[in-house]
Amino acid sequence: MSQANADGILAAKKADKIPSILIKDLKRNKYVYLMILPVIAYYLIFHYWPMYGATIAFKDYSLGKGINGSEWVGFKYFLEFFNSHYFYRVLNNTIMINLYQLAFGFPIPIIFAILLNEVTNRKFKVTVQTISYMPHFISTMVVAGLIIAFTARDGVINDILGLFGVSPTNLLSKPELFQPIFIISEIWQKMGWESIIYLAALTSIDQELYQAATIDGAGRFKKILHVTLPGILPTITILLILQIGQMMNVGYEKIILLYSPNVYGTADVISSFVYRKGLVEFNFSYSTAVGLFNSVINFILLIIANWTSRFLSETSLW
Repeated sequence: MSQANADGILAAKKADKIPSILIKDLKRNKYVYLMILPVIAYYLIFHYWPMYGATIAFKDYSLGKGINGSEWVGFKYFLEFFNSHYFYRVLNNTIMINLYQLAFGFPIPIIFAILLNEVTNRKFKVTVQTISYMPHFISTMVVAGLIIAFTARDGVINDILGLFGVSPTNLLSKPELFQPIFIISEIWQKMGWESIIYLAALTSIDQELYQAATIDGAGRFKKILHVTLPGILPTITILLILQIGQMMNVGYEKIILLYSPNVYGTADVISSFVYRKGLVEFNFSYSTAVGLFNSVINFILLIIANWTSRFLSETSLW
């Protein structure tokens, strides 16, 4: 018998054993599988099954005819979006807001976690943590209401600016101010919550490394630079990859609550555009095509970010 035939027979025997191994594992860990069943059901029902609806993007969808009965039009709505004057506006606004969030919103929780880790007074540390977490639990509608109240002509921000001789104005009606206001509010709302994972990563750093650095004469800044940051670098890398994989996503809820036609030029993003086209104008095929384009770009960015991270370091999602 040749070596190839022997390897083939061995592979076939292993393949035959796989079903029995799976059955034994299911019986032995049946309660564990029962625990993950609701999670699997959730993803199947709310994440995978809706993917079938993406075919609407390639059809002239009609509620009366349904998905299967609607006429197939191919890439008609994709080309319509690419050739419209909205394309460059919403794409530019989406990219710019995400770049600002990546440049400012991503490092701030890291810096906050490192600074909080350096605090030795436990009561002060717990107090600051609690206060920083609180904005995360405020609903988006309440946050939007606060922003509108603070930036109104008679709001507290204009009162402060008035002390320096600046005439009052509705700040949200200024196209050039919408993105900075949005980014600052996002940082304020998410900074404390997003720092939790970095604080957890900081607890896993071996304290002997700090002791060794102290013996070598390193001060606080050098300890942060040579011990703390390398210790949480894998966590930072993974979260950065995930952040880049969402570069085309901007939460439409706050955008819709804050923007107005006056600031569409800098405030309108892909998600808010999809909302208007789909749920306001009932152009389901067009909005689905735009949303599908957005998801494909996000997927490509995620693949590129993961490949780059794996090429430059040993850390990656897969």
